[in-house]
Amino acid sequence: MTGRYCVVIPAFEAAETIGELVRQAKAHRLPVIVVDDGSKDRTAAVASAQGAVVISHLKNQGKGCALRTGFEYALRERYEGIVTLDSDGQHDPSEIPQLIRAGEVQHAGLVLGNRMSNGHVMPDNRRATNRLMSRMISAVARQPIPDTQCGFRFIRRELLEQVPLRSTRYEIESELVLRAAARKWKIISVPVKAIYEQHRSHIRPLRDGIRFLALLARHLVWR
Repeated sequence: MTGRYCVVIPAFEAAETIGELVRQAKAHRLPVIVVDDGSKDRTAAVASAQGAVVISHLKNQGKGCALRTGFEYALRERYEGIVTLDSDGQHDPSEIPQLIRAGEVQHAGLVLGNRMSNGHVMPDNRRATNRLMSRMISAVARQPIPDTQCGFRFIRRELLEQVPLRSTRYEIESELVLRAAARKWKIISVPVKAIYEQHRSHIRPLRDGIRFLALLARHLVWR
C-alpha cells in the first residue's frame, strides 16, 4: 500500500462486533473512522476504546448519511482513498489490503468486493435479491458488475470529489456505482468472503426496494 488511506465504518447498534472490526482494521496501520448512526448501545464507546475516531449522529439517519459523514471527514483530512466495510461482521478486515492493491495496480476509482464468488453461503433470499439488483445496475451502468450491493469497497478521493451523493439509506451503494460509471471511472471487482454467522440486517425489503427503484428512475432521467 503506497497511498495515505483510511477505513470508514458506518455503524448502528453494533457494540457486539465493532470492537473486533476496528482492532483488525487498525492492524493494517490504517486510521479507522466509525460513524455511529444514533446507536442506543455502546457502539461509540467500544469503537473509541479500540482506537477509532468516532463521529456520532444524535439520531439514526441511515447508512447513506453515515457514509457521507465519514466521506466528508476523510476528504477534509486529505486521505487519498477510503475503504468502507459494514459494522455487522460480514466482511473480513484481513482482505482490506487486497482491495487497496487492486485499486492501485489497476488504477481503478472504485473497487467492489464480490461476494458472489462464494454466494452459496448467503441466505437464499439475499442471494436472489442481490443478483437481481446487480443485473439491473449493470444494465444501467452498461458494464457487468457482479455484486453492486457489497459495502466492502475501496474508493479514490478524486471519485468522491466528482460525484455528489444524495442518498440517505442503503441505496447509496447503488448510487455511487451509477455515478462512477456515468463519469467513466474504472470500476473493478475482487472476490471477498461473505460471513453471515453474526449478521443481523437492518434492511426493510419493501421500503428499501422502493428507494432503489426510485434511484434507478432518477438516474435514467438524469442521464
